[in-house]
Amino acid sequence: MSTTIILIGALMLVMSILLSPLSSRLGMPVLLVFLVVGMIMGEDGAGGIQFDNFELAFLIANMALAVILLDGGMRTRAETFRVGLRPALLLATLGVFITAILAGLTAWLLFDLHWLTALLIGAIISSTDAAAVFSLLQGRGLNLNERVAATLEIESGSNDPMAIFLTLMLLELITNDAASAGWTSLVMLVQQFGVGAVAGVAGGMLIVAVTNRLRLTPSLYPLLVTAAGMTLFAATNEIGGSGFLAIYLAGVVIGNQNVRMMPMILQVHDGLAWLAQLCLFLMLGLLVQPSELLPLAAGGLVLALALIFVARPLAVFATLWPFGFDRREQFFISWVGLRGAVPIVLAVFPVMVGLPESQAIFHIAFFVVLVSLVVQGTTLAPLARKLKLEVPAGTEPYRRLPLDVDAAGSNELMLFPLKGQQWQEARPLSKLRMPEQTALAGVFRQQQFLAPNPALQVQAGDVIAVFAQADALPELGKSLSGRQSPEHLLERAFFGDFVLNGDALLGDVEQVYGIEFDELPPDLSLAECFARRTKGHPVVGDKVVLGPVTLVARATDADRVTKVGLKMADGAH
Repeated sequence: MSTTIILIGALMLVMSILLSPLSSRLGMPVLLVFLVVGMIMGEDGAGGIQFDNFELAFLIANMALAVILLDGGMRTRAETFRVGLRPALLLATLGVFITAILAGLTAWLLFDLHWLTALLIGAIISSTDAAAVFSLLQGRGLNLNERVAATLEIESGSNDPMAIFLTLMLLELITNDAASAGWTSLVMLVQQFGVGAVAGVAGGMLIVAVTNRLRLTPSLYPLLVTAAGMTLFAATNEIGGSGFLAIYLAGVVIGNQNVRMMPMILQVHDGLAWLAQLCLFLMLGLLVQPSELLPLAAGGLVLALALIFVARPLAVFATLWPFGFDRREQFFISWVGLRGAVPIVLAVFPVMVGLPESQAIFHIAFFVVLVSLVVQGTTLAPLARKLKLEVPAGTEPYRRLPLDVDAAGSNELMLFPLKGQQWQEARPLSKLRMPEQTALAGVFRQQQFLAPNPALQVQAGDVIAVFAQADALPELGKSLSGRQSPEHLLERAFFGDFVLNGDALLGDVEQVYGIEFDELPPDLSLAECFARRTKGHPVVGDKVVLGPVTLVARATDADRVTKVGLKMADGAH
């Protein structure tokens, strides 16, 4: 019997992985594929597997979400908090509350439920899902502007405590009708956020210190980080904090420190995060019975559409307007209110406390998630391109190999395949623009190693090996880029033909290029133009239109634009 369970589980994993390329061809989220495979193999599907152990599902889901949040945190750059922290936190608290109220009101109008139960449904589906957001943002080749990407990543990693607080508070009111539930729940909310934040930062710093102090077999470092992260997650939950927030913040701390074998840790965690998402969505698909979804389909569809087109946009517009987001950015953020595993996991709470309407609540939440993944997930990438929220991206190396030797410091061996139109013609190594503190290690061609020398000709198909530190990656990516960017994302098309310093004054630009900026004083610098238009937090890709000229932020340092692209309108001189 045990081998049969292993066989079925392994076949489901294999089937999901083999079907995953179908998601990119059809433009659907890969998580949807996993969810559908689970439903097909479930009690009402071809597999006929009966699985209704909600306690086990709740345990597995929590472990999987912890792994996903740890991986997402390690890939979140600390500098993105500069533009994304305050709006994301407001969206993760007040935004979730607004969404829960509006969704609960809709559920009360649609279903024959007590108003508290309807609000419980609203609370359950109020938070976005980190697994879905990280998967779609990192897996679709999108390079969104920093303001949008940072807000979405931080929000999805930090909005679970608010949703959990609302869910538990409403369950307390429904089951015990406790007059003190409101005050108790408020204390719990502060405790969840406060303890979770402190434990996450402190735990992350401790994990970094321990990892850098120990000398282990290289393959053990990723396992150490995973085990320590899970320990932090469970311990934070035990003392009344949010384990989800703690492990996400610990990931952020780990990912932004110099940690031994970090490239290997990230590489292994990428696989662990995918395995966690696979198992999570397969299991959630097994839990649901499609036959019980059908009676709720009409109401569930209306609720999902109200959430997508009314509740989420109103929550976004109500919370982000003070932070300098333009309408395109606000619209896109409202559209990426993806529901995924978290609402389904929260829907397990009513089942575990034995609420009479628990099965209906679970299936309504599941249906909302299904609609969200289909409607929002399949349109995410086209919408980002339609709204012109992408910015040019450099090329990441095909492989990063840490050098676990004290003398090498933080240097790594990076492999860059040469591909694309710009490498069709051979050029000597001496013509490559390499950043300082980098060195060519060699060239691989047709399974042969070629020692580097300035006269060696390289072209498409070759792989260049470079010794460098992580901070040289952006410049290396531009120099050795093989990315075939769309026409509108080519650097000259996006930033313009001219590059200016952010300190340049408008008056000087007027004299050099023979144009006039009547609306702004000539002693204003280009950087100050962006600071005015973006409320002090400019990001690469921001634009300021001044008559026939468009200024495009090309590089930033903290909250100041350091390089500006200048694009002339057709016919301008």
